[in-house]
Amino acid sequence: SYCLGLLLLAFGVTFSVRSNLGVSPVNSIPYVLSLLTGIEQGLLTTAVFCSYILVQAIILKKEFKPINLLQIVFSSLFGYFVTFSNHLCGSLPTPSNYGVRLCFLAVSMVFVALGLMFYLAADIVPQPAEGVMLAINLKTGIEFSKVKVMFDVCVVIIAAAISLIGFGKLQGVREGTVIAAIGIGKILGILNQKYKKSIEDFLHNM
Repeated sequence: SYCLGLLLLAFGVTFSVRSNLGVSPVNSIPYVLSLLTGIEQGLLTTAVFCSYILVQAIILKKEFKPINLLQIVFSSLFGYFVTFSNHLCGSLPTPSNYGVRLCFLAVSMVFVALGLMFYLAADIVPQPAEGVMLAINLKTGIEFSKVKVMFDVCVVIIAAAISLIGFGKLQGVREGTVIAAIGIGKILGILNQKYKKSIEDFLHNM
């Protein structure tokens, strides 16, 4: 379930890139760095996600649990899946029609929401970005939903700054980034209402 979730998330990343309307906040920094350096997006996703694990360790200090180091393994796996999905969908054209691009973005959001539903149902360790949010939530007492908004805003600002410094214009951060930030949570809420219990029952019976 966890690995299936990561694979679906990776396809979500690929379709958001193909939409050319901007990627989701959590993937914005690796994507902009990939555009800037030419290094494969999957490798940079792994590197950036591993830096989030370091941030967790700094925030939590003694409360950082050894099991959280499993995030390094899953970050590497997710990075591989991003490379795999990019390669598999490499023949897909980047659509010029804005309506088709919005369709690609919608498909991306559904993939990401499905991926989140499957990997959260497995309840092993959080993805590194969520791990940072949970660490901030634990240490400050600020509601997780508010921490998520703050985190998403911060990473988008950083990605935008990297893009402006490197290209002199915005690349990879567009209206799709904002739509994804708002829409994925709503789609996930709908999917959880309909299918979460069925998935959890299936996992418990395995």
